[in-house]
Amino acid sequence: MTRELKSERRGPPEGEASAVVVFLHGYGADGADLLGLAEPLSPHLPGTAFYAPDAPEPCAVNPGGRQWFPIPWIDGSSEEQATASMLASARDLDAFLDQVLAREGLSPDRMILFGFSQGTMMALHVAPRRPEPVAGIVAFSGRLLAPERLATEALSKPPVILIHGDADEVVPPQSLNEAGEALQAAGFEVYAHVMRGTGHGIAPDGLSVALAFMRDKLGFDGGERG
Repeated sequence: MTRELKSERRGPPEGEASAVVVFLHGYGADGADLLGLAEPLSPHLPGTAFYAPDAPEPCAVNPGGRQWFPIPWIDGSSEEQATASMLASARDLDAFLDQVLAREGLSPDRMILFGFSQGTMMALHVAPRRPEPVAGIVAFSGRLLAPERLATEALSKPPVILIHGDADEVVPPQSLNEAGEALQAAGFEVYAHVMRGTGHGIAPDGLSVALAFMRDKLGFDGGERG
C-alpha cells in the first residue's frame, strides 16, 4: 500500500499540458521549496505542467519540513530504518508519477524528474526502475544510492544530467563523479556540470544548463511544442 503524496501544480489546465516536470525537494524542505522554479522555467518550456510533491514523512530534525527518508548521522535513525523508509518512499513516488501521467494524459517520455539533494537520490533510484524511461533526470547536489545494484536493477535508462557545486558542504562534490561513473558503466547517457564556487544549492549557471537539457530531451529545441 502506498501513501498519497500531496502536491501543488503550476501550468496550463490539467490535461492540456504537452510535458510535465516533477520537482523533488531535499531533506527538511517541502514541495514549495522548488516549485518557485516554475516561474523562470515555464517561458522556456511552453505548455509544461510543474508538480512539486511533499515527501511522505515529517522531517525528524525539522518538523515543519518533510523527508523522503531519515539520515542516520543527522537524526540518530538506524541504517535499517533509513533503508526501509527510502524503499517505502520510492513506492510512493513511483505511484505518484503514474498518477501525474494519467491526470495529464501523457506518456513517460514527456516527463522530467528534477531533483535536489535527497530528491535527486530519489529520482536516480526510482526512474531507472520504472519499465518505461522518462524524458530525463535533472540531478542537483545529490548522490546515487546503491550504485552497485544499478546495472542489474535498471529497467529503463533515461538520460541524466548531474549538477553539483564544487563547494558543497552537505553532499561531497565527488558524489557527482561517483554517480556518473556508475551510471555510465550501466549504459546511461550522462551529462555533468560543476557549479564553480557554489555550495549546497542551485546557482544560475546550473539552472541554465538544466534548462538546456530539459528543452533538448523534451524536443523544444527541435521546434517548440505548445
